[in-house]
Amino acid sequence: MATKVICIANQKGGVGKTTTAVTLAHGLARKGKQVLLIDLDPQGQSATALGLRPEPGAFYLLTMGDSSPESAFVRQWLRETGRENLHLIAGDQQTMAAQTVLNAQDKPISGIQQSVHRFSKENLDYIIFDTAPSVGGIQERAVWASNFVIVPTATEFLSADGVDKVIQMLAILQNTKQWKGALMGILPTFFDEQTRESKATIEALRGAFGASLLSPIHRATILRECAAEGQTIFEKDPDSRAAQEYKALADLVAKF
Repeated sequence: MATKVICIANQKGGVGKTTTAVTLAHGLARKGKQVLLIDLDPQGQSATALGLRPEPGAFYLLTMGDSSPESAFVRQWLRETGRENLHLIAGDQQTMAAQTVLNAQDKPISGIQQSVHRFSKENLDYIIFDTAPSVGGIQERAVWASNFVIVPTATEFLSADGVDKVIQMLAILQNTKQWKGALMGILPTFFDEQTRESKATIEALRGAFGASLLSPIHRATILRECAAEGQTIFEKDPDSRAAQEYKALADLVAKF
């Protein structure tokens, strides 16, 4: 099976992108899939969520060329996570500087796709990108490198704007840059059926996106605790509702 590349993206912060990227990656790894998680967010929270330290692996991935010495150097930043089948290229604040380098080098929209080719010998089933909530080049290149995009969005009225911007970006990439990927779905997060706002937002999303709306992830304090403790929900409480919801997401993704 060819490696499937999935980008977790939104133009708004605080919507559960990193939680979704990390948990989905571990969920797929638990299914026996070889998974590489690449943290393209300067906050470097994917590493922290896995109990590891942020480091500039993503910066070198984004800025180094594809010569044999450069590729060997970048591959040195591939980390084992202590979870079977789950590997990581961590990021840190240097990722922000990569945007300036990319612009100076005038790298094409296919730049990130070319960069991840150096991992072709790893026999990966999935590469998952965690991206920052901003435009400017990195997120667009990550989307263009991806087969599918998942857009997490908090179930609150102010989050809809971030979703719309991502959808617009996907359309532009398809129409002007010949992107061959597709939207896998809109993932509602922080859902609370007890609040009118959450329920109204779900209905609005369903009206706008129909079958592209994925099953929601409920608001759960335990997910914040997981990140603070460097564990995934599958390690902290595999029987919790949050674990079952993310397992269902991993099951869905594994069908693609």
